[in-house]
Amino acid sequence: MKTFKTAFLLTALTLVLVGIGQAFGGRGGMTIALGFAILMNGVAYFFSDKIALASAGAKPISREQAPRLYAVMERLAAKANLPMPKLYLIPQPAPNAFATGRNPSHASVAVTEGLMELMNDDELEGVIAHELSHVRNYDILTSSIAATLAGAITWIARMGFWFGGGDDRNRGSGLVGILMLILAPLGALLLQLGISRQREYQADASGARMVGHPYGLISALEKLGAYNKRIPMDVPPSTSALMIVAPLSAGQMFSSLFSTHPPLADRIAALRGMTVTR
Repeated sequence: MKTFKTAFLLTALTLVLVGIGQAFGGRGGMTIALGFAILMNGVAYFFSDKIALASAGAKPISREQAPRLYAVMERLAAKANLPMPKLYLIPQPAPNAFATGRNPSHASVAVTEGLMELMNDDELEGVIAHELSHVRNYDILTSSIAATLAGAITWIARMGFWFGGGDDRNRGSGLVGILMLILAPLGALLLQLGISRQREYQADASGARMVGHPYGLISALEKLGAYNKRIPMDVPPSTSALMIVAPLSAGQMFSSLFSTHPPLADRIAALRGMTVTR
């Protein structure tokens, strides 16, 4: 099922990218866009973790700088029988975290300064278990590749806006402008719809089982929801999709319709209804 979901998502995004190329450049544009899609798939597979970390401003953090974070990560990674991910710190006050990397052997987990300051030990354990669950479930592969392709769709649409009109300004530039306005957001929407909200529920449940109880993660999500309503976070939408909770951003009124994350109240309710046995 995970393989099917990944293949479906990449196919849908690639078709959108090819469709934009055809609209802007005919058969030649379609061929170029298809080649670009293949290239971006390769780039995403091997480099999406570096792209996501760089876009968030994440910096490597040592054991001496964050002994509490390393202790929690090592304990949970051993429990889950996973390699120790690389750890990064994001110098932003909004509490948040994300995992990235194409497989467990190439995984990285980044946390913000705000998260480390706000979370107690149980809450930090719940957050890290959630992120390790994404690693174990290969969710980060789907998310990272989709985020990179969505960025490529937006880039192609913008280039078409500037260069796709040709000499026929009355027809071409108007059509290109409409395509840019519709297809670039559509690419982002496909990303949001393609990455199922269900993966967040699954990571919550898997993380709670990894720890042995849901209470630390419940408390962490409550804090994350409260603080992220007040403190904005400077990250691009593609990286926001990887976060444990959606950061505060423009267009918040539409977040319930287009967010890649389920409502926090629903996630917390699902955790409260769990029966965890160890």
